[in-house]
Amino acid sequence: MFGYARDHQPCIIFMDEIDAIGGRRFSEGTSADREIQRTLMELLNQLDGFDELGKVKMIMATNRPDVLDPALLRPGRLDRKIEIPLPNEQSRTEVLKIHAAGIAKHGEIDYEAVVKLAEGFNGADLRNVCTEAGMSAIRAERDYVVHEDFMKAVRKLNDAKKLESSAHYSADFGKD
Repeated sequence: MFGYARDHQPCIIFMDEIDAIGGRRFSEGTSADREIQRTLMELLNQLDGFDELGKVKMIMATNRPDVLDPALLRPGRLDRKIEIPLPNEQSRTEVLKIHAAGIAKHGEIDYEAVVKLAEGFNGADLRNVCTEAGMSAIRAERDYVVHEDFMKAVRKLNDAKKLESSAHYSADFGKD
């Protein structure tokens, strides 16, 4: 990847969900874990020689900066860290409307009521609300969604996010 980028500069390398390979290292694990660690080591080696890449820039994204390996974050490897906050209520409403635009609807959809229940949701979560609302309509044998489909969907995904958050907490800090 780095060689390709060097040969085709100017170039931007974008790595999404860097936490999948850039998480904290550990001493034991499966063969898959060891492969991830080898990949991280190669990435760190490439980043150490990054100045030689000329007009190649690297952008990495994560939803879990708390699990990144400190070696990845040290000066000279990733020098700028930019937090992109979750969308506010108005932005969530706009994003939800964009994702819902292509869905057949019946009746009035109160998007503001839906996003009030979607505190902490990102764009992907809001897309999932629309998908789940569509699934709710299919289960009800309808070819359109109604307001209640969106409300059920956001409640379901909110519950799932709480479970996921609880699982991350337990994995990171253990149970007391």
